[in-house]
Amino acid sequence: MTNAEPPQPKPQQPKSQQPKSQQREPATIDLVALPGSERPPAQGVTPAAAALPAGSTVEATIVLRRRAPMTTADLAGADLLGTHLDDEQLASQFGADPADVTLVENTLRGLGLTVVSTDSASRRIRISGPAAAVSRVFGTSLQAVTSHADGGAAVTHRHRTGGLSIPAALDGVITAVLGLDDRPQARAQFRVANADAASVSYTPVQLGELYNFPPATDGSGQTIAIIELGGGYEQTDLDTYFAGLGIPTPAVSAVGVDGAINEPGKDPSGADGEVLLDIEVVGALSPASKILVYFAPNTDAGFLDAVANASHASPKPTSMSISWGQSEDQWTAQARTALDEALLDAAALGITVTAAAGDNGSSDGSTDGTDHADFPASSPHALACGGTSLHATTTISSETVWNNGAGKGATGGGVSDVFALPTWQRGAGVPASSAKTGGRGVPDVAGNADPETGYQVLVDGTRAVYGGTSAVAPLWAALVARLAQSLGSPFGLLQPRLYAAESSFRDVTSGNNGSFAAKAGWDACTGLGSPNGTALLAALGNDPKQ
Repeated sequence: MTNAEPPQPKPQQPKSQQPKSQQREPATIDLVALPGSERPPAQGVTPAAAALPAGSTVEATIVLRRRAPMTTADLAGADLLGTHLDDEQLASQFGADPADVTLVENTLRGLGLTVVSTDSASRRIRISGPAAAVSRVFGTSLQAVTSHADGGAAVTHRHRTGGLSIPAALDGVITAVLGLDDRPQARAQFRVANADAASVSYTPVQLGELYNFPPATDGSGQTIAIIELGGGYEQTDLDTYFAGLGIPTPAVSAVGVDGAINEPGKDPSGADGEVLLDIEVVGALSPASKILVYFAPNTDAGFLDAVANASHASPKPTSMSISWGQSEDQWTAQARTALDEALLDAAALGITVTAAAGDNGSSDGSTDGTDHADFPASSPHALACGGTSLHATTTISSETVWNNGAGKGATGGGVSDVFALPTWQRGAGVPASSAKTGGRGVPDVAGNADPETGYQVLVDGTRAVYGGTSAVAPLWAALVARLAQSLGSPFGLLQPRLYAAESSFRDVTSGNNGSFAAKAGWDACTGLGSPNGTALLAALGNDPKQ
C-alpha cells in the first residue's frame, strides 16, 4: 500500500463573498411589547447630517418591577409616616427581586449587551451596546436626527418612534427602557426679568424674612440635593454672591450622573441661570446645609438616574429641589411611571422632594386648547410649588397669583390627567380634570415667582433678576431643611401634614393662571398659599406623628 497525503482543507471564502445561505445570521429574538413605551416623533424632526453608525455605543437605563407593591397609602399610613426606611429596608422590601436581577442581567448579556451597573434598591440596571444590537434587543430603530427642543432651539439626538419590545423571557420583569431616544425631556422653569420691567426685587434672605422662616435655624446638619439637567456654576460666582449677602459660601459639591458634569456654558439666559438660581436660593436660605448638585443629561433616563442617585446617596438629603419639568402628555407612560416610583422611594427614605409647577399658566404651554399639569410636580410624591407676585417692604403688603399675561409667564397649576386624587387632597376642593374626575391637584404650596418681583442673583458674572416657579422649589427645599433641623427629623411625604396645617399658610385669594382662579383655601394656582415658616414649625411640632 502507498501512503496517501491527507486531504487539505478547502480555503474559506471571506464572509462577504460567501453565499447568503452560508452566512450566519443573528438568531431571532422572541420579543413582546413593552407597555407604555410608545413615543411620537420629536417636533420638527429631520434627518441629521450624519447617520447613526451601527457600531456606535448606546447606553440605556432598565427599570425592573418591585418585589412587592408600594403605594402612597403606605407612606400616609401609621407605619411610615414619621418612620422612614433606610436603603437596606427599601431594597429588601420594595427593591428588585435578586432572581429578577439575575434573569435580566444574564438575558441581556446573552444577547450581546453589556451590564454597566446594577442597583437593586432603585431597581435600575444600566446597559450599553452597539446601536444595532440595542435596536434589535428592544425591537426598535434608532436614527440620528435634528429636532426642535422646547423654545425652538435645534438639537441633534438619537430618535425613535412607536413602541419598544423586550425579550419574552423578561415580560413583566422589565417595566421601562429609558434613554434610547435621548431628545431633551424637560425644560427649566425660570424667567429673566427685563431690566426696564422689574418693578421690585428681593434677595433670598429678604424673602426668608418676609416668609417668617424660623429665625433660630440655618439648615445645620441637613443635606439638600438639587437636580440639574444642564449648565453649571463657577465657584467664583458663588463666593462673590454670598459675600455680597454677608454669608459664608455654603458647602456646594457637584455630582455627575450618566457622564454629565458641572459645565458652565457662559450663558446667563440658559441652563447656567437655572443652576445658579437654585444654588443661590438654597444657599442663602439654608446656608449651613450641605448642598449636592446632581448634573445629568436632559433625557428621561438622565432625569430618573439623577433623582434615584440623589435619593440613595449618603448622607441622605433632607430635601431635594427639582426646577425642571414638562407637560404630563410629553412623557412616555413608562418614563412618567418610573420617575414617579423614584419619587415614592425618596419619600419612603425620608426625603421631601419639591418641584416647580411650571411657568406657562394652566395650559402648561400647550397649543391644543386644553389644560395640562406639569410633571414631575403633578406626582403625588412631589411637593408641587406654584408662583405668586409679591410686594413688600418690611412686611408683605400684597401677594397675588403670578400671571403677567399671554406669553409673558404665569404659574402652572391645574389637575392631573394621570395621577389620581390623593387622600390628603380629598377635602381641598380640587376640580375635575379635562380627562376624568378625581385627579391630583397642582400645586400644593406657593411662593414668590414673578420675575417683576423677582430674586436678585449672580449668573456667569452678571447680576440679574430671575423669577419663575424654579425659584420656589429651592425656596421650599430650604424651608423644609430648616424645619427638619428644628424638629430633629426629616419629613419624607410632607403633604398630608401641610394640608392638616392649612391655617399656617398665607392664603392667596386674588388672580388667576388662565383657567383657574385663586380663592379662599386651596386653589389650582397657589395651592394652600405661601409659607409662614414659624406658624408651620409650630403646627408640625404639635403633630403627634412628628
